[in-house]
Amino acid sequence: MKEILLLLLLSLIWGIAHSSVAQPKTFLLVHPAWHGAWCWQKVVPLLEAKGHKVVVFDLPGHGKDQTPPEQVTLQDCVRKVVGMAKAQPEAVVLVGHSSGGIVISQAAELLGPQKVAKLVYLDAFLPKNGESLIAVVQKSFIPPPPGVEPAPTLASNVSPGGKTCTLTDQMIEELLYNDCSAADIAFAKAHLGPEPMTTFITPVQLTEARFEAIPKYYILCTEAKDFDKRDIPGNGHCQKVYTLPSGHMPFFSMPERLVAILNEL
Repeated sequence: MKEILLLLLLSLIWGIAHSSVAQPKTFLLVHPAWHGAWCWQKVVPLLEAKGHKVVVFDLPGHGKDQTPPEQVTLQDCVRKVVGMAKAQPEAVVLVGHSSGGIVISQAAELLGPQKVAKLVYLDAFLPKNGESLIAVVQKSFIPPPPGVEPAPTLASNVSPGGKTCTLTDQMIEELLYNDCSAADIAFAKAHLGPEPMTTFITPVQLTEARFEAIPKYYILCTEAKDFDKRDIPGNGHCQKVYTLPSGHMPFFSMPERLVAILNEL
């Protein structure tokens, strides 16, 4: 009898110990507008050190990808994510930062719950069916008081042809990288590129059977200056909303704390 009780006790202890250890996952990290795979450089080794598989890549027209940005569509970006996910033998966790939330939403609709284990919105735009990034922004936009000029938006520095937009130094330093080191800001400025406007204005097509069936998590950066995203998690049925006391770029400013959340999922 004592032997049976001892075995049961050991089994219980083993179960508790192993339930607290995060199981290895395959993370596909989708970068935001103007960026490339380079923005994840601090996060990748930290996730890998915890036993996870991490896949990063440049979306079309970004980073080292040679596609002319003015020719890139949202569908091009989605196809890239879908292809990278299908190349993995296991189900993946799609993580989208900022505008990457639009991309992973449409990709998840195409991939379905069998291929996408979880969707993670890192201070990102979480759309409903039929919404574009701009539509999500407009729902939460509070106009300035009469006589006050509206602050410039991240999509206001549009090219003469209207097909791409770029970031000014002020946007980079004050809106995006406000809590990052001078070295990280300099690194970003050397790598940031133009963003296709189509990624902002193209609506997504989502269904309950596929997109809505995938568990969703939101990581809200409470010190972000680019846009107030506190209401965005309510746009979807998120399992949990985490908060980080960081600006919009936590993969630079606090990668360890970001990885701790991703590891917990």
